[in-house]
Amino acid sequence: MRLIAERDGDTEVLATDLEFADSLVSQTRGLMFRRRIPEEYALVFRFETAKTRDIHMLFVFAPLDVCWLVDGVVERVERMRPFVSYARARADTIVELPAGAADGVTAGDRLTLTE
Repeated sequence: MRLIAERDGDTEVLATDLEFADSLVSQTRGLMFRRRIPEEYALVFRFETAKTRDIHMLFVFAPLDVCWLVDGVVERVERMRPFVSYARARADTIVELPAGAADGVTAGDRLTLTE
């Protein structure tokens, strides 16, 4: 499975190693306590409805790029610093990537998951 960014008619593969946080425990834990986030990796949180969702970096040891999506369209992209960052935005999907992986992704771009 791959995570693809689409903007201005161009596509870019952001990640090829996707993990899904599909339980309350995995969503609560997220990437906490992981010392390293591999290149080409993304943690995807999918929710049934779009609403304001928070991301914190407490006990996250590596910087992340976080994308908040509604119906596949990027609402917000934020570079988050270990232990201190906190951000929130409306989303039905959140994608966490290693810092730098979402460089060039902006609000209004489309992110899609493909086989």
